[in-house]
Order: sequence, then structure tokens, then C-alpha cells
Amino acid sequence: MPSTPPTIATNVAGRAWVYGDNVDTDVIIPARYLVTSDPAELAKHCMEDIDATFAADVRAGDIIVAGNNFGCGSSREHAPIALKGAGVALVIASSFARIFFRNAINIGLLIVECPAVVAGTAAGDTLQVDLTTGVITNATTGKTYQAQTYPESILHIIRAGGLIAATRARLQRAGTVPADPSPTE
Repeated sequence: MPSTPPTIATNVAGRAWVYGDNVDTDVIIPARYLVTSDPAELAKHCMEDIDATFAADVRAGDIIVAGNNFGCGSSREHAPIALKGAGVALVIASSFARIFFRNAINIGLLIVECPAVVAGTAAGDTLQVDLTTGVITNATTGKTYQAQTYPESILHIIRAGGLIAATRARLQRAGTVPADPSPTE
């Protein structure tokens, strides 16, 4: 019987961590830690060069809010892996570097572009986000914002937990891959 891959919720609520423009991948996870791809190990060093308390204080479900060009710099997949490994449920930014945007979707890290939220959110605010409708509510201030929604093809990848999980599920439905593939030698 095929196993069902874990899915990612498209409704998120969490505490905001606020950063500025041009948070690059070297800041998200410094190059000196790229000797591993283990999410738990990367999480220990996530954001440490701009926020020494982040790794110790971030909680599962927290949300990063940032300005323009979040994830610029090197095209390393380690950056969204580190954020997801740290427990970050969602990144909201005014804009994302395109390669970071795709890498985040591909590994199942939720991201949303919404400049108005960035301008209206302070560190520690509680945000509620519905990715299906694009409605973002700052529960601390009571303000509501509208972000652009994802097309269904992207929502499918997000709900599946990333591109690999979505592809595996599609292949399982077609009967072309076992439910729990074991590594080949």
C-alpha cells in the first residue's frame, strides 16, 4: 500500500522576525557551514551573522518578514533548507531573488511577496496567513493585507512538501515508483 507523503499546511500563524533589504544567502547560512546539508545542523547557524539570537530563540512556526531582494547572492539551496530546518514556517518579503524563490518552493519552504505586510509588521507581531486566498492578518495590529495567490501548480508543490515529494506522489499514483524507495547501491 503506498504511503502518503507529509503535506504542508497552507494556513500559517506565527511570530514575526523582521529584517531589512538584501538579506543574502551568505547571511542566511554562512559559507563556512556548507560542509553539510543536514537541516538540523544548518539550523544551528541560520541567520547568525545578522542576528546572533535567532538560532537559539526561533520557534517552530515563526515567520520571517523582510524587505526587497530576500535570498540574493549565491544560488545555494542550503539557505531555504537552513530556514526550514530552524522551524521557520514562512518568509514574507517585499521581493525575493528568483533563484531563492524557486529553491524555497522546491524544498517546501513557504514564501509570499507582500510589501504592505513588511511595512506594517514589527518584530514579535503575530501573523496569520492563508496561502490559498492570499489573506495575511497581523493579529497584533488587527490589519489585514492581500498578497497575490499562487497558481494551482505551485500550490500543489507546496502542499506536497516540495518538488521531490510532489513528483514522488505523482509517480506513485501512476504506479511507476514504490511508496518508500530504498537507496540503490
